[in-house]
Amino acid sequence: MTGAEQYQDVTRLGEIARAHGLRVSVAESLTSGRLANTVGAGPEASEWFAGGIVAYFTEVKERVLGMTPGTDPCSATAAEQLAEGARRLFDADICVSTTGVGGPGPQDGHPAGTVYLGWATADGVGHRRLALDGAPEEIIEASAEAAIRLLAFHAEGLEPARPGHDIEGDGPA
Repeated sequence: MTGAEQYQDVTRLGEIARAHGLRVSVAESLTSGRLANTVGAGPEASEWFAGGIVAYFTEVKERVLGMTPGTDPCSATAAEQLAEGARRLFDADICVSTTGVGGPGPQDGHPAGTVYLGWATADGVGHRRLALDGAPEEIIEASAEAAIRLLAFHAEGLEPARPGHDIEGDGPA
């Protein structure tokens, strides 16, 4: 994906978030801040991007984001728990998480390129598994790009979950 395409995805996410009055957050392991950096650079991000957290150590994932001890950090369950933990931490309407193995080799029985993206809203959680090829930098970049598209997709049908949150712009309040 080119820089222009990535900018279009972040712009679309921002437009959706602003139109729906949503607060967005991210939780990262695999992408080490790349996702928050990209989302935070989006147009008018200060209006809709609550923030992000990078949790690399398993103990931080457990203590700060509520991942259940003993959970495989490279799993659908971990991705969902990280997203829900960060959604609560940032009082966000929607959160996406990234976890997995960037490579260059396998880790804990998972091949390089195994990526889980989790999402959480007030209505529940979900995940998507990716099997990516490439160098670690390519896997990280592709994961961040996929996470932004996933955020936009799931944000499209949401309304803010926080009571008293005013929605500006067109549409019902």
